[in-house]
Amino acid sequence: MEVCMKYFVITDSTDTQVGLRLAGIEGVVVREIPEARKAIQAAAADPDIAVLLVTENLAAKCSDLLEPLKMSCHIPLVVEIPDRHSTGRASDSITRYIREAIGVKL
Repeated sequence: MEVCMKYFVITDSTDTQVGLRLAGIEGVVVREIPEARKAIQAAAADPDIAVLLVTENLAAKCSDLLEPLKMSCHIPLVVEIPDRHSTGRASDSITRYIREAIGVKL
């Protein structure tokens, strides 16, 4: 029996979701905070999701859900990722992040 652990992204940016989908990472685009909260809870309950990627903007707005996951759960590993609207980062930060994280050059 083979267990397949996967990445999953929750984002408020279609561009981020499409870019990660090209790298083989499934995910959802959410526009409202209640949608984001439902998506985070569903992903945290899914035993197949090993790494949960959440864009910085959503992570800041849902920190009360994400912080306990980060501190007490081994799976999923919660990783905040930048999107194109992130502040304080270089303009190519998303491209560089993907290249460094999974070795895909965009």
